[in-house]
Amino acid sequence: MISKASIDTVFETARVEEVIGDFVQLKRAGSNFKGLSPFSDERSPSFMVSPVKQIWKDFSSGKGGNVVAFLMEHEHFTYPEAIRYLAKKYNIEIEETEQTQEEKANTDVRESMYLVSEFAKDYFHDILVNTEEGKAIGYSYFKERGFTNETIKKFALGYSPEQWDAFSKEALGKGYKLEFLESTGLTITKEDGKQIDRFRGRVMFPIQSMSGRILGFGGRILTNDKKAAKYLNSPESEIYHKSKVLYGIFQAKQAIAKQNNCYLVEGYTDVIQFNQSGIENVVASSGTALTPDQIRLVNRLTKNITVLYDGDAAGLRASIRGIDLILEEGMNVRVCTFPEGEDPDSFAKKSSYEDLVAYLENNAKDFIQFKASLLMNEAQHDPIKKAELIRDMVTSISKIPDRIKREIYTQECARIMDISEQVLISTLAQLVQKDISEAGKKIKQEQKAFEVVKNEDPIVASKVDVLYELERKIIEILLLYGDKTEEFEDVILITNDEGEIVESSEKKEHKVYQRIYLSLQEDEVELANPLFRNIYNHLINYYHQNENFQMDQYLMHLEPEFTQEITDILMLEEQMSLHNWESKQIIVKLKDQSIAQYVSETILTLRWFLVNKIIEELKGSITTEPEADNTEPLSMAMDYYKLINSFSKKLGRVMSRYS
Repeated sequence: MISKASIDTVFETARVEEVIGDFVQLKRAGSNFKGLSPFSDERSPSFMVSPVKQIWKDFSSGKGGNVVAFLMEHEHFTYPEAIRYLAKKYNIEIEETEQTQEEKANTDVRESMYLVSEFAKDYFHDILVNTEEGKAIGYSYFKERGFTNETIKKFALGYSPEQWDAFSKEALGKGYKLEFLESTGLTITKEDGKQIDRFRGRVMFPIQSMSGRILGFGGRILTNDKKAAKYLNSPESEIYHKSKVLYGIFQAKQAIAKQNNCYLVEGYTDVIQFNQSGIENVVASSGTALTPDQIRLVNRLTKNITVLYDGDAAGLRASIRGIDLILEEGMNVRVCTFPEGEDPDSFAKKSSYEDLVAYLENNAKDFIQFKASLLMNEAQHDPIKKAELIRDMVTSISKIPDRIKREIYTQECARIMDISEQVLISTLAQLVQKDISEAGKKIKQEQKAFEVVKNEDPIVASKVDVLYELERKIIEILLLYGDKTEEFEDVILITNDEGEIVESSEKKEHKVYQRIYLSLQEDEVELANPLFRNIYNHLINYYHQNENFQMDQYLMHLEPEFTQEITDILMLEEQMSLHNWESKQIIVKLKDQSIAQYVSETILTLRWFLVNKIIEELKGSITTEPEADNTEPLSMAMDYYKLINSFSKKLGRVMSRYS
């Protein structure tokens, strides 16, 4: 277990905006940062990070929390993993106490798979650089590709021995469980019960997540065995989903954000060779067709993608389908091809950094120009093929969400293809209308499904829960203003000149949290919502034990089950800033302009609601039987009505009933 002192040091050092900035492109928005949600598909940023409060909130998915919560949500880390990741990032040495057997047994499946994968990465790399077989076969291959020792280390390249079960034997001998060796695909158990290594006799390319975790492997065979696949990937697993991963994203993420552009290639060696040449903002789809999930991974870091293809025309035609997917995500796409017989790997290997940069800048074409140049030769003397090409280009344009960009590309297409712009606009309108119609049908189907759920679920169909809102408001006040000292008006009983006992008032200073605590104690009120009740008790205890309330310190030790609700409350003001109300002439009054009044009104309203509930119960106990004595419940109800009348006067509201 990690010691409390180490955890405190990590929280005190880590900056939420710096950590999240490694995964999401953030832009300054007043005192906060905003960016596209890493948890959902969106084009307008609704992801907010508060450096002051050291928390984040994703308004599209509802998720939020502190820096550790982000890593647990985004990278699926356990709490200890997140702490270790932050410690490594900020060069903090952590103290650990010995784990009990029970704690070891509770380590979840995903964590075990990550541990096995990390061990495999180290094992393969060690075999490559420290064994005769590894040096003679794997190391020689990488050297022939021109990779330096620094590059081999940076990408943790490795080699899996030719022996049938060398890795499996080593892993089992080190205490790693067979079930996790099998679930990661590193080991295959045959029908006779024997274990064999999936990647035996291959050079190894570890595939990392954006945070650097080992998700899986790619292995290249070095023999001429025609029966074996040239490249072999880890199978789909709990931690590895090929369609959601980009090779090299861990090494490239900072360069992509800094250069505001991402080069997209096909293979592992393309990425590595570019990296070694000095161009680090490059990732690979690992030979698979580009997927929306992969594009969104880049979209968090930049809006600009330059797709790099080799000179193979057949491969080009198959690959350009990915362009439409990039356009659909609202991104800008350029395409660069290399001379026939060259690919990004070979071209980068024989070019200097300056020559490579110059080539990319001079040969990267807009997708319209690229499609035209690629297919025009075939269509030049064939009107039908030319019409198909134009329709293909207009289809791509129709995928672009931004109307201004669509119009500009339509003009460019008309110029290049020498066709009337009006014809293109008409065709484009038909395609866009078709997309809108299909989207409308989908929305209607979703609404229909929601209506079914809503009609089956009384909670969804019910009106606003007043008690829920009031209790949430109390938590909000405690979080935002609990440590502030305010002047409150207290009711006291005095004897007037006529000797009558009457109510009067005097002003006294109280801490806001003390005022709320004493008021609820006085009324013997306990919050009804279990979550709010737990948060309330946690907050009050924290205030009682700490003379000065520091939000960052409180959030540092926040219970995981409280994180979601507390972040929602703390980021309410940031949600308003997302909508930019002031530009719409809607001025939102800040609650801290009259905190004492705000607190008093909230408590009074809660009392009003609870008293009204008692009245309803009393009315329910009154019977219409001729011999029934309803004197007591009627008398009590009248007393409570007087109390509500008192609340009404203090709040300046007309008497009404809550339902």
